[in-house]
Amino acid sequence: MARGFRAEARRGTVVNAKQQISSAVITAAVLAVIALVSWWYHWAHPLAGRSPASGDVSVSVTSPDDLGPGSLREALFIAASARGSASVLLVTRKVTLKTALPPLMNPHGLRLAAQPPGAEIDAHALAGGAVLDVVGPNTSIEGVAVRHCPGAAVLLRAAHFHMRASTLESCEVGVEVAANAQDILLEDNRFANDRIGVRFGALSGNTAVVRNTFSHAAAAGLWAVSAEVGTPSGSEAIQVRDNHFTADHAGVVAGNIPIVIEHNEFSGNAPEGAVHLIGGGAAIRHNHIGGPAALGIVAEYARGALIEGNELDGLSSYALMLRNSAGATVQANRVAGCASGFAFVLGDPEHPTKAIGNTITDPRLNAIDVIGDSPILTDNQVVRPHALALRVMDYAQPGGQSVRAHPALQGNNFRANTVGTIPVEPTTAAVGRP
Repeated sequence: MARGFRAEARRGTVVNAKQQISSAVITAAVLAVIALVSWWYHWAHPLAGRSPASGDVSVSVTSPDDLGPGSLREALFIAASARGSASVLLVTRKVTLKTALPPLMNPHGLRLAAQPPGAEIDAHALAGGAVLDVVGPNTSIEGVAVRHCPGAAVLLRAAHFHMRASTLESCEVGVEVAANAQDILLEDNRFANDRIGVRFGALSGNTAVVRNTFSHAAAAGLWAVSAEVGTPSGSEAIQVRDNHFTADHAGVVAGNIPIVIEHNEFSGNAPEGAVHLIGGGAAIRHNHIGGPAALGIVAEYARGALIEGNELDGLSSYALMLRNSAGATVQANRVAGCASGFAFVLGDPEHPTKAIGNTITDPRLNAIDVIGDSPILTDNQVVRPHALALRVMDYAQPGGQSVRAHPALQGNNFRANTVGTIPVEPTTAAVGRP
C-alpha cells in the first residue's frame, strides 16, 4: 500500500512539474495583457479610483456582468496596475462569470471584500481553472461567496494570505494551496458540498485553519498529503483548530505533512471517519469525535504520532485504529458507547506504541484489540465491556507465517481480560490523491 502511494505520488510530481511550466507560461501572458489593458484604462481614465498622494486605489464593483464598466474583471485590472495598495469592494450582490478572471495581484497588497451582507460569484459557466487565482502576496478576501466552480474557488500561489467570513460551495476544491504559499490564515469560512474543502500539497509554514465549517465534502473537508516522505527539521506544523466537520466523507486526511489537529468538532463523518493519518509528524489533541460515523481516528505508518485528550462517542466501529505506527502515543482519551475502543495492528516491537491513561466505557464489542502488535498498555480503564476488555491475536500472514502479539500490561483496570491466539486475515487501508 505504501509503495503504491509513493509511486502514485512520484507520477503526480512529474505531471505537476509539466503543469507548473505550462501555468508559468500562461500566467506570464496573462500578466502582459493585464499591464497593457491597465495602461490603456488609466490613460483613458486618469482619476479612476486613485489616490494621487499615495498611489492607493479603491474600486467598487457595481455591475453583475462578466465584463465592462463596474465589473469585477475591470476592478482587478485596475488593482493590478496600482502604484500603491488596492481595495476592491463588491457592491453588487452577485457576479456571474462567463470567462476566467485575471489573477489577483498587487505588489503592495490587495483586498477583495464584499459589502455587507455579502456578495456571490457564480462560476458555473466556467470551463475549468480557478475562479480567484491569487498570485500576489499580501492578498485578503473577506465576505465573498464563490459557488459552482468546476475547479478551485481559490488557487493560492503566494505568501501572506488571509481569508475570512467567506463561503466556498459546490466546487471541486474550495482553497487549493500551492507548494510556495506560506503564512496563511483561513478563519470563519464555510466550505459546503465541495469535493475537497482545503487542499495542501506540501507543508505551508505559519499556516492556520481556524473556526471554519466543513460539511458534506465528497472526499475530505481538509486534505494535506505530500508526495515527499520526511520533513525538514524545524518545520512548523499546519494548525487546524476550532473547526466543525460535519457529514464529510472524511474530516481530515493528512499524509507526510506536519499537522496539529486540536479542539475541533467532528460529527457524522463517514465512511472514512474523522481523521485519517499516514506518515509521521501529526498531533491530534482535545477533539470531539461523534457518531454515527464508522471510524474515529485511523493512523497508518504514523511514526511518533501523538493522540491525546480526545473524546470519541457513538461510533459504529473502532474509535481508534493504529497500524504500523511505531512510537505513537495514545494518551488520556475518553471513549464512550462505540462499537469498539482501540485496535493496535502490526506495530514495531523495537519502537512500541504506548497507550496511557485512556478510558473506554460501554463498548458494544471488544474494548481493545491487539493484532500482531506489542503495545505498552499502562493505567487504562475499561468500564462495562459488552464483550472482552482486551483481546490479543497473532496476525496470520498470507504465506502462513504469524506475527506474534505480545502487549505489555502495567496498572490497567480491566473488568475482563482474555488473551488468545487467533488467525486474522490481512486487511488493507490506503490513502491516495482523490
